[in-house]
Amino acid sequence: MSLCWKQFRFVETINMKAKLTFNLPEEREEYEMTMNALKYFSVLFEFDNHLRSKLKHEDLTDEVYNVYEKVRGELWDIMNNEGVTL
Repeated sequence: MSLCWKQFRFVETINMKAKLTFNLPEEREEYEMTMNALKYFSVLFEFDNHLRSKLKHEDLTDEVYNVYEKVRGELWDIMNNEGVTL
């Protein structure tokens, strides 16, 4: 029996740390944006899922379907242009 090397993955774990420093109160806005990054991600994720659900599960007219599809496409285009993935 021969084994294919693609069956095996060698994963090297590297412990990395990052430290962000803000000069408060001058950089308060940047600090708040950084601290809320997970919330921003959650909003994008939930909005995309909402649009997906509408397209997949609701009985929409062609016109309404096309609007939802276009909005979802625009959302993905903007995220892709900014290097953001869900």
